[in-house]
Amino acid sequence: MSALTITYAVLFYVATAVLVGGVAYKVYVYASTPAPLKIPTTPAPTTRLGVMGRMLREVTVFESLFKSNKWIWLFGILFHFALLLVLLQHLRYFTQPVWGWVVLEQPFGIYAGFIMVVGLLGLWARRFLVDRVRYISSLSDHLMLALLVAIAFSGLAMKFVVHTDIISLKQFFLGLLAFQLQPLPADPILLVHLALVATLMIVFPMSKLLHAPGVFFSPTRNQVDNPREHRHVAGWSASINNPGGR
Repeated sequence: MSALTITYAVLFYVATAVLVGGVAYKVYVYASTPAPLKIPTTPAPTTRLGVMGRMLREVTVFESLFKSNKWIWLFGILFHFALLLVLLQHLRYFTQPVWGWVVLEQPFGIYAGFIMVVGLLGLWARRFLVDRVRYISSLSDHLMLALLVAIAFSGLAMKFVVHTDIISLKQFFLGLLAFQLQPLPADPILLVHLALVATLMIVFPMSKLLHAPGVFFSPTRNQVDNPREHRHVAGWSASINNPGGR
């Protein structure tokens, strides 16, 4: 087996371990962090079922962002839904035989790459053009957007500029899943694309992109607005106020 194949195989095994382990650890930290205050953003649901509906709208149509800023919402919704279609389209590289609905989704996933770029460039432009956003933007914000744009452009280049051997590529990833290494095509654009994807997987648990799972643990979104009906006491506060367990 070539050194190139072994290098990329090790890279993706490490990237996957960091991604899964890092996200799992962050979720554990979020879940174990006490929320001492009742601080749902009002108007807020007064029932648990209402909170579930609010969270569903938040993660599917970005309800609070829509109410806050229509332009940011537009570029955000374009990017996230295009990214979803692109990820679903990439399932063909990890399944054999390819699921029927994945086959039907292929054309949408391919052209969603262009919409993904439009959304990313719009979100990136606001970090330069909007004063208050430019003021709070750090180098890491720009680097993450640059990484995502580079991934999208390199992926589109393989489809519309320089084609790669997708059959061999699929065999490589199926081999990774079965721990049986298969040769990886040595196309430069493919290698750049895969290296960028692996980089994203590694930095994801340590970046602001972790808002994906983090939104579910936001007390301003996941709390019921019932401070009059039920007293809100954090676990550690209850043990301090009642040390003897009485």
